[in-house]
Amino acid sequence: MTAMINTPKIYKMRVVFTVAGPWDHKRIFAALRQAVLGSKLPFEPAKVNKNWPRLAYGPVLGYGQYSLGEYADVYLSAPVKEAEVEAALKQAAPKGLHVVRLQRVPYALPSVSNLAQVCRYGVEGDFSVYQPSQPADVFFKGKHIYVTVSAPNGMTMQQDIRPFVLAVSQPRADRLELFLQKCTDKTTKPEYAVAAWLGVAVPAEAEFTLERLKFIREALYWRDAAQELHVI
Repeated sequence: MTAMINTPKIYKMRVVFTVAGPWDHKRIFAALRQAVLGSKLPFEPAKVNKNWPRLAYGPVLGYGQYSLGEYADVYLSAPVKEAEVEAALKQAAPKGLHVVRLQRVPYALPSVSNLAQVCRYGVEGDFSVYQPSQPADVFFKGKHIYVTVSAPNGMTMQQDIRPFVLAVSQPRADRLELFLQKCTDKTTKPEYAVAAWLGVAVPAEAEFTLERLKFIREALYWRDAAQELHVI
């Protein structure tokens, strides 16, 4: 007779939150950990450190980016009402991190990092200082979108990021809207797409942003079997 294995129940809470200003992903993860520890909630321990809570955060923000909503999964070892978890995390959240909403999701549901297939970015600022050679709606309709990447030794190479660019619009002179998609589990940065349009080379293996422009991740989407997009 096969012995039954008593697997402990794990409760998965999905948190939507914002951070004040551009934070790097390490700082965001540390702030989330601090919030869970300070909340005194019965957390499931992380594998790397039994004194830390198990968390899943992402997809992470890029260097210097802003966001209208970030996502994290918090794993609890005992049932707690959603309202109580939300209130506890709000009270314990460090300065600059604001919990927007929370809900329990099935444990088997993929993390947002795996679920998100498309990101919508808003890019705001004065594009005219870069003197682009073409209007955005013309450039991004091209068959190829080449970004120039420069190595520390001075050598350059061109990468075609066309497969990642799903749609682009420019509703105002000072605003660009980008829909970027995953391709074979790879992504590209919105800074690369805008740099390609503006004719700016990007440094390889270095943090990069464009001066006078603000990059904001505004929404994440998942695709259903019919390839229709849905906001997460």
